Amino acid sequence: MPIADKPRNPIFNDNKFKIGTFATNTIGSWHTTAPEAYQPTWEDSLRIAKLADSAGFEAILGLARWKNPGTHAIDHRGNVVLDSFTWTAALAMATRHCALFATSHAPTVHPLVIAKQAATIDHISGGRFGLNVVGGWSRAEFEMFGLKLFEHDQRYDYLEEWVTVVYKLWESKEEFDFDGRYLKLKGALSRPQPIQKPHPPIMNAGISGRGQRFACQYADCCFVTSELTKEEIASYRKVAREQFGREIGVWAQIPILQRKTRAEAEEALNYFAVQNEDGPAVDGWQSGALAESRSLTNETVKLTRLMFATGGVPILGSARDIADQIEALSEKGLDGILSAWTDFDDGLPRFIGEVFPLLEQRGLRKPFQPPHP
Repeated sequence: MPIADKPRNPIFNDNKFKIGTFATNTIGSWHTTAPEAYQPTWEDSLRIAKLADSAGFEAILGLARWKNPGTHAIDHRGNVVLDSFTWTAALAMATRHCALFATSHAPTVHPLVIAKQAATIDHISGGRFGLNVVGGWSRAEFEMFGLKLFEHDQRYDYLEEWVTVVYKLWESKEEFDFDGRYLKLKGALSRPQPIQKPHPPIMNAGISGRGQRFACQYADCCFVTSELTKEEIASYRKVAREQFGREIGVWAQIPILQRKTRAEAEEALNYFAVQNEDGPAVDGWQSGALAESRSLTNETVKLTRLMFATGGVPILGSARDIADQIEALSEKGLDGILSAWTDFDDGLPRFIGEVFPLLEQRGLRKPFQPPHP
């Protein structure tokens, strides 16, 4: 598939390194019981989106989640997830610059519905919509829908059909039939089609070999873990270019913890992720990931408990420390990151006011010029 329309969507701008926010329609990525932790309300997420938008962030991504895998407490804050499609539609009216990514667990929603919703939000936003496609991994969520969770590789077989249908609905000039293994459509059409041509950008997190191949073939942004080496990141572009004739972006999700000094940041990390670790949530994420992932073993899970508490390998320290680490990620080959802070109201202004100028000095970003009304 050709890459999405570059002039319209900011994820294709000429900043060398791009920045987005992660999962402010829910708790972000931090599993902590600290009282300062971000609360996923509409008012809070709207305020954070406006701040990121006015600072020139490239993307705002909302997760799709139906049940937090880490707890059976129904009122746990991790179960509070604003629907990412209606949420991005609302944010489209309150922002002017950021790309707005909604997430779909593909097996839970028919591609006809997604194609229509996505095109509608693309029109509302003036061509700033993006779709994060997820095959799903949480067995408990699939059981809520009465659906079978496919075996790992079969999930990608289903995703291939699902994305193919979405693309056809977005691009086809006439009605079409589709007779796949999983999906059957007769006389299918969807209008309006998106503003972005040939389609809005798609993001996908494909980590396994099968997942990487799917992402390289169908996604515009491959979402990877920050621990990948320079060679492993380069392999995504190599597969996309040599096997599918495509150019792709490679992004990662990385939590950020900024303080005046690295020692203060490390102390804060211990406070949020160790002293106030949300134990049931971390236990649930660990056990779920271990059960459904091919790349995790019991030993690696033990070593990465802190990653489950923070949602990744955190960038932390002073503003200069964080700028150094972002520069290193860029040199390793990443095009951008989606980030979460424990307290967005505290962390985001720090990052914008202190780190952004350093990134501009290093040529990783350009000073932001807001779009004309």
